[in-house]
Amino acid sequence: MTTSSATITGILVPHMVPLDDRGRINEDELARYVSWLIDRGVHGLYPNGSTGEFLRFTVEERKRIVQVVCAAAGGRVPVVAGAAEANVSETIRACEHCLEAGAQAVAVVSPLYYRLSPESVYAYFREIGRHSPIDVTLYNIPMLASPIDVPTVRRLAEEFPRIIGIKDSSGDISHMIRLIAAVRPIRPDFTFLTGWDSALVPMLAVGCDGGTHATSGVAPELTRRIYDTVRAGDLDTAMALQRQLTELFDPLIQAPDFPEGFRVGAEARGFAMGRSRQPATDAQSADRRKLAQRVRGQLDALGLS
Repeated sequence: MTTSSATITGILVPHMVPLDDRGRINEDELARYVSWLIDRGVHGLYPNGSTGEFLRFTVEERKRIVQVVCAAAGGRVPVVAGAAEANVSETIRACEHCLEAGAQAVAVVSPLYYRLSPESVYAYFREIGRHSPIDVTLYNIPMLASPIDVPTVRRLAEEFPRIIGIKDSSGDISHMIRLIAAVRPIRPDFTFLTGWDSALVPMLAVGCDGGTHATSGVAPELTRRIYDTVRAGDLDTAMALQRQLTELFDPLIQAPDFPEGFRVGAEARGFAMGRSRQPATDAQSADRRKLAQRVRGQLDALGLS
């Protein structure tokens, strides 16, 4: 079986998109943010993911986001772009656009809204595996979309060389162990990425190749150091760093409506992120100001202000 020669590993950032005072994409600030992330050692970029609020942008805006990110990255790191749309044909069209923009691969989440059976999930990704012109990573986020179970991942990995990996945001370590055991023997090149920040160290320890974490958009230095420390075999230090990451992650993820906390975090690192397209009440705005103060204190304590 022919497989892709491209391997995606390390810390990838599912970053947010800065908006201007009229709610439009702030392209200059987005490009500046991307370059800043790369300069701080991330291994790749992950635009149009859940943290990137992909559902709050139009199709044309999503295309433009990928273009801006790929241009700003300039080939320094790979871009794995979200390509999820409402149906198979539109998703394949998004895959084509991502390839044209310069992405190395795409991430495709299971169909949203309708809760599908494993066989229907397989059928959906089968069409993408057959027709995508670019490498595909599966995106399993069962709290928001139809789950992709272990037998389905194995089946897709075995049948479609174009499907090269999976990002799993379940945070379920036992599930990841089963997934790696089922797929790695038949596809040694298959990439396993964890998407749950508070499980980064244990997920790397059981065999994940890297992670895509929202907190990497706030503290890329910390997640990169965790990755390097685990790879060096120093799990004691890695676990100490994991506790720091979790202490930062918890208030960000628990903030008024995900992913708003990560907008606050990016602003604390000096970026003009603008207001979310999701309206906020006065109470939520007050909570946001309190969170900003807390996050700045945490970043100061980590030496990342």
